[in-house]
Amino acid sequence: MAGSFVEIQIPQQKLYSGIQFPVVITPSPAASFTLSAFTKTIEAQKPYLEAQLRKSGAVLFRGFPVNSASDFNDVVEASGFEEFPYVGGAAPRTNVVGRVFTANESPPDQKIPFHHEMAQVPEYPAKLFFFCEVEPGSGGETPIVLSHIVYERMKERYPEFVDKLEEHGLIYNRVLGEDDDPSSPIGRGWKSTFLTKDKSIAEERAAKLGMKLEWLEDGVKSIMGPIPAIKYESTRQRKIWFNSMVAAYTGWEDARNDPVKAVTFGDGSPLPAETIYDCLKVLEEESVAIPWRKGDVLLLDNLAVLHSRKSFSPPRRVLASLCK
Repeated sequence: MAGSFVEIQIPQQKLYSGIQFPVVITPSPAASFTLSAFTKTIEAQKPYLEAQLRKSGAVLFRGFPVNSASDFNDVVEASGFEEFPYVGGAAPRTNVVGRVFTANESPPDQKIPFHHEMAQVPEYPAKLFFFCEVEPGSGGETPIVLSHIVYERMKERYPEFVDKLEEHGLIYNRVLGEDDDPSSPIGRGWKSTFLTKDKSIAEERAAKLGMKLEWLEDGVKSIMGPIPAIKYESTRQRKIWFNSMVAAYTGWEDARNDPVKAVTFGDGSPLPAETIYDCLKVLEEESVAIPWRKGDVLLLDNLAVLHSRKSFSPPRRVLASLCK
């Protein structure tokens, strides 16, 4: 507890080594919170909040007066975390205000599989904020799962597979159209992926990310890797399942992309389907899915936690902000 913040427990939380996942913070009953009181408390309590994030990997703020995208932008600014520019990600998203974007705009009937944000490129955000502006009609949770737990369970179950992942890493292949295709969860076109209309600038920006481009008649194939699939996270001294393998293999599907070809071992050999689907089960078993309430703000450590999205019935508007 810190000042006017109170930690509470909710039924969906999981307990790992005595630590709640996620930590849930609400206003103390005695405090009457305006938005500016909330942002000031965030500024004043930054060491406490960073300690909670380091300990748990995820912090949910519930019951605070955050009503609009610009309120949410104020909360993100108050955190003091630097903005992360969204270059190289796969999801179609739109800038709403300041540092705030729509979360993945793919259709409501589609699930978005578990992933670390931008784990398929060498530069990725360290922290993510999500904000529920409009509560879902039903469904639409953003399930979260601790990456080191996934690593431990997979290592126990498939030691040879995990050894091969650690040795070779992964290669990701994705075909991008010219413009955004909002009907696809990976429908971000090459122009908005690389923030340019010029093919040679796109190639330069791709090369900076370690990505090769092969131009096609109506788009481009991007090849990323081999890049590591398992990382050692030095702050917490543990290995994490830092990859988009399950997401790519089970979800990178649209008119241009066949998910089975979307990801391979770093030596080019195919991944075993059975193991991937078992990993999906592990992710689901260990995950926490908290139904969104209007005004909820969820802060994730992108190195500790994978996230996903369940399908939903509209309306639902969840906004996001990526930080370094």
